[in-house]
Amino acid sequence: FSLSVDAVRAQVLQEPSLETTEGTGVNITCSHPKIQTNEYIYWYRQLPGRGPELFVSIHKDSKELPDSAGHVWVSSDRRSSALCLGWPRRGDAAVYYCALG
Repeated sequence: FSLSVDAVRAQVLQEPSLETTEGTGVNITCSHPKIQTNEYIYWYRQLPGRGPELFVSIHKDSKELPDSAGHVWVSSDRRSSALCLGWPRRGDAAVYYCALG
Protein backbone atom coordinates (compact mmCIF):
# COMPACT_ATOMS: atom_id res chain seq x y z
CA PHE A 1 0.00 0.00 0.00
CA SER A 2 1.30 3.40 -0.83
CA LEU A 3 0.58 7.04 -0.12
CA SER A 4 0.95 9.30 -3.14
CA VAL A 5 1.74 13.02 -3.12
CA ASP A 6 -1.79 13.77 -4.34
CA ALA A 7 -3.21 11.80 -1.44
CA VAL A 8 -1.15 13.83 1.02
CA ARG A 9 -2.37 17.10 -0.51
CA ALA A 10 -5.96 15.92 -0.21
CA GLN A 11 -5.26 14.82 3.37
CA VAL A 12 -6.08 11.19 2.79
CA LEU A 13 -4.20 8.82 5.06
CA GLN A 14 -3.68 5.07 4.74
CA GLU A 15 -1.57 2.45 6.48
CA PRO A 16 1.88 2.34 4.88
CA SER A 17 1.61 -1.43 4.46
CA LEU A 18 -0.58 -4.37 5.36
CA GLU A 19 -0.14 -8.11 5.00
CA THR A 20 -2.45 -11.10 5.12
CA THR A 21 -2.43 -14.72 4.08
CA GLU A 22 -4.49 -16.21 1.28
CA GLY A 23 -8.10 -16.65 2.40
CA THR A 24 -7.75 -14.52 5.53
CA GLY A 25 -9.92 -11.40 5.36
CA VAL A 26 -8.35 -7.97 5.67
CA ASN A 27 -9.63 -4.41 6.11
CA ILE A 28 -7.68 -1.61 4.41
CA THR A 29 -8.62 1.63 6.13
CA CYS A 30 -8.48 5.17 4.82
CA SER A 31 -8.89 8.39 6.81
CA HIS A 32 -10.22 11.52 5.07
CA PRO A 33 -11.22 13.94 7.87
CA LYS A 34 -11.72 16.94 5.58
CA ILE A 35 -13.99 15.29 3.01
CA GLN A 36 -16.54 17.64 1.44
CA THR A 37 -20.26 16.84 1.16
CA ASN A 38 -20.20 16.40 -2.62
CA GLU A 39 -16.98 14.36 -2.77
CA TYR A 40 -16.91 10.67 -3.61
CA ILE A 41 -14.42 8.17 -2.23
CA TYR A 42 -12.46 6.25 -4.85
CA TRP A 43 -10.43 3.12 -4.31
CA TYR A 44 -7.84 2.22 -6.94
CA ARG A 45 -5.88 -0.98 -7.30
CA GLN A 46 -2.48 -1.26 -8.95
CA LEU A 47 -1.40 -4.80 -9.80
CA PRO A 48 2.33 -5.51 -10.20
CA GLY A 49 3.62 -4.16 -13.51
CA ARG A 50 0.33 -2.42 -14.32
CA GLY A 51 -1.09 1.08 -13.99
CA PRO A 52 -3.66 1.98 -11.33
CA GLU A 53 -7.26 1.06 -12.16
CA LEU A 54 -10.46 2.21 -10.49
CA PHE A 55 -11.66 -0.57 -8.21
CA VAL A 56 -14.76 1.01 -6.62
CA SER A 57 -16.33 4.41 -5.97
CA ILE A 58 -18.75 5.23 -3.17
CA HIS A 59 -20.44 8.23 -1.54
CA LYS A 60 -21.83 6.77 1.69
CA ASP A 61 -22.99 3.58 3.44
CA SER A 62 -21.46 0.41 1.96
CA LYS A 63 -21.17 -1.32 -1.38
CA GLU A 64 -20.36 -4.86 -2.47
CA LEU A 65 -17.22 -5.32 -4.54
CA PRO A 66 -17.24 -6.97 -7.97
CA ASP A 67 -17.11 -10.79 -8.03
CA SER A 68 -18.14 -11.00 -4.35
CA ALA A 69 -14.60 -10.10 -3.34
CA GLY A 70 -15.80 -8.17 -0.28
CA HIS A 71 -17.18 -4.71 0.29
CA VAL A 72 -16.27 -1.09 0.87
CA TRP A 73 -17.65 0.69 3.92
CA VAL A 74 -17.96 4.41 4.77
CA SER A 75 -18.37 5.71 8.33
CA SER A 76 -21.55 7.64 9.18
CA ASP A 77 -19.63 10.95 9.30
CA ARG A 78 -17.82 10.02 6.02
CA ARG A 79 -14.44 10.80 7.60
CA SER A 80 -13.12 7.30 7.10
CA SER A 81 -13.66 4.32 4.87
CA ALA A 82 -12.45 0.75 4.59
CA LEU A 83 -11.91 -1.67 1.74
CA CYS A 84 -12.77 -5.10 3.15
CA LEU A 85 -11.42 -8.07 1.19
CA GLY A 86 -13.24 -11.13 2.53
CA TRP A 87 -11.27 -13.93 0.87
CA PRO A 88 -8.11 -12.44 -0.64
CA ARG A 89 -6.26 -14.53 -3.18
CA ARG A 90 -2.74 -14.25 -4.55
CA GLY A 91 -4.14 -12.29 -7.49
CA ASP A 92 -5.30 -9.57 -5.09
CA ALA A 93 -1.71 -8.71 -4.11
CA ALA A 94 -1.47 -5.08 -5.20
CA VAL A 95 -1.09 -1.48 -4.09
CA TYR A 96 -4.47 -0.05 -3.03
CA TYR A 97 -5.02 3.71 -3.16
CA CYS A 98 -7.78 5.77 -1.60
CA ALA A 99 -8.66 9.15 -3.15
CA LEU A 100 -11.38 11.79 -3.02
CA GLY A 101 -13.03 13.63 -5.87
